Amino acid sequence: MGVFKDAGHLFRFLAIFVFLFIAFWVIRGFVVPKSFGKYGHYRAASIDEIAAHPLHFAGHEACETCHVDVANVKKDGKHAHVNCEACHGALQKHAEDPASLTPTKPDTATLCVRCHEYSAARPKNFPQVHAAEHSTGLPCETCHQPHSPAMTSGGAK
Repeated sequence: MGVFKDAGHLFRFLAIFVFLFIAFWVIRGFVVPKSFGKYGHYRAASIDEIAAHPLHFAGHEACETCHVDVANVKKDGKHAHVNCEACHGALQKHAEDPASLTPTKPDTATLCVRCHEYSAARPKNFPQVHAAEHSTGLPCETCHQPHSPAMTSGGAK
């Protein structure tokens, strides 16, 4: 027992460590949700909470069900893989009841340049323009058909 006669500081350190360890587990019991860890390092109840949020986007399938004419033009165009709501906004309410919400027509002079304004970071084969020089402020639909931009409605291609 002579080895531990001057080791009181070690026992005090051990007591503090044990106290903090027990305090950690008690606090963790109050702070960490009960469903945490059920599906790995996640809170299982979060799935139900997210599912309870109201829907805002209908999905392009809902749009194409009613707007078959637009879908047919779009399917062969350069925007075939751009979903409707990327340009027209969230339209879940319109899909549920078309009379309750009339979608606004996007301002193509500002909308199109979000993707097509020249940027050196974009791939070289991606269609890009310097909008100020290309259109002089005119809306893109003056010359291009938005659902199939390779088609023109006025002159430029």
